[in-house]
Amino acid sequence: MAAESTTAPILKVEGLNQYYGGSHILRNLVFEARLGEVTVILGRNGVGKTTLLKSLMGVVPVKAGTVTLDGADITKAPSYERVKRGVGYVPQGREIFGRLTVEENLRMGLATKSGGTAIPAELFELFPVLKQMIGRRGGDLSGGQQQQLAIARALAAGPKLLMLDEPTEGIQPSIIKEIGRVIRMLADRKSMAIVLVEQYYDFAAELADQYLVMERGEIVQRGRGADMEADGVRQRMSI
Repeated sequence: MAAESTTAPILKVEGLNQYYGGSHILRNLVFEARLGEVTVILGRNGVGKTTLLKSLMGVVPVKAGTVTLDGADITKAPSYERVKRGVGYVPQGREIFGRLTVEENLRMGLATKSGGTAIPAELFELFPVLKQMIGRRGGDLSGGQQQQLAIARALAAGPKLLMLDEPTEGIQPSIIKEIGRVIRMLADRKSMAIVLVEQYYDFAAELADQYLVMERGEIVQRGRGADMEADGVRQRMSI
């Protein structure tokens, strides 16, 4: 676990509210994410975790509150502008392009870069299976391989903030372990902040530098990752 950080937050969320129709989905959320740290957001289905990431990515417009990235207000910025500014997003369900090859999917991650930008060789070092399957269609990969491809695609543009929505969902244990290793390695380089939405407690606890627990659209508990067990987070998640 990282020591208490004194660096300025790369992401600041202040007073974030979100509505769907008449339903108040997110309620006055306030939190920060710093370089070199994994911020884990836990909570059962339907508490607003995915809506939160979609709001931070600009997939759904923020109704109230502010989102600041590296000191710049991106609250109303479109998704493509957030990618240009350094936000990477791995959505729930992966959403890779099944008809495109692994190489073509990775090139989609470079869409905001100038034409001819090479796929970073590091992606194949992080996920060697992708190099082996470079010409295979995304839809022909296993679920775990597709998840690795989705993460690599988000990393292709070199984000300073990486957001992942339940990357362990439907994935075999060996690949869950591999994904966890990559997330920790990326955070430890201190050049990226990682926000991880997760329901799998053990995976979250192993990676968390700080944690947030959501219920009914609110953050009801927060603390350092090292304190999750003592703070009773496991029990709260199992109720």
